[in-house]
Parts: sequence; structure tokens; C-alpha cells
Amino acid sequence: QVQLVESGGGLVQAGGSLRLSCAASGRTSGSYPMAWFRQAPGKEREFVAAMGWIGDIYYADSVKGRFIISRDNAKNTVSLQMNSLKPEDRAVYYCALHATTAYNARLLSQSQQYAYWGQGTQVTVSS
Repeated sequence: QVQLVESGGGLVQAGGSLRLSCAASGRTSGSYPMAWFRQAPGKEREFVAAMGWIGDIYYADSVKGRFIISRDNAKNTVSLQMNSLKPEDRAVYYCALHATTAYNARLLSQSQQYAYWGQGTQVTVSS
């Protein structure tokens, strides 16, 4: 059984930084794309960043240049370094594991591509 557990959320002032981590168990995640999504109150879940197993990286325009996704395949973890945080970054952040090893990079921003999700971690940014 695959489990994803996020950690690292919290409260930070605008302009500050947070680092989220996601630990995967039950499946070797190194061969599967992993991603971060977020959901703000009253809004739909949206794509934040994804990383394919060949190291290809994709970001939402809203976080490009501020967030950095990375993974450690040996430890089955994926991280999201969030810098220059803005109040609009406030959301519950979810880690996701792609359903298959094969993937279309252009579809990695779609939540339907992911079969496993973590429980989410809250990020709050004060102005």
C-alpha cells in the first residue's frame, strides 16, 4: 500500500521561506513522477510543481523563480523549497505520486495523472 506523508508546513511572514517534504512508502517512487499541488480555501486544487523520473522539472507560472522542487530517490522523498512567499501562496499543499512510470510531460500538471496523494500540509503566509 502506497502512502505519502507531507511535513514542513506552518506559518510564515510574507517574503519568508518554508520547505515541504514528502516521504513515500510502499512503492519505490524513483521511477514515477512526483508533484506538488495546492488548494486554497474556496478554490480548486491547482498544480504547483512536478518532477519526472529523468529529472525533468515543471512549475506553475505563479511559483516559477520562487519555488524549487527536488527529490531524493534513495530516500523516496520529494521536497518543495518555497522562497519569497506571498499571502496568495496560502493553501493546503499536497504531495502526489504519478499513476505510472510512463508519462506525458504536458499532462503532469493535471491532477488526474496521479494515483496517490498525501493528507496535505497547511501553509499560511501572513502579510
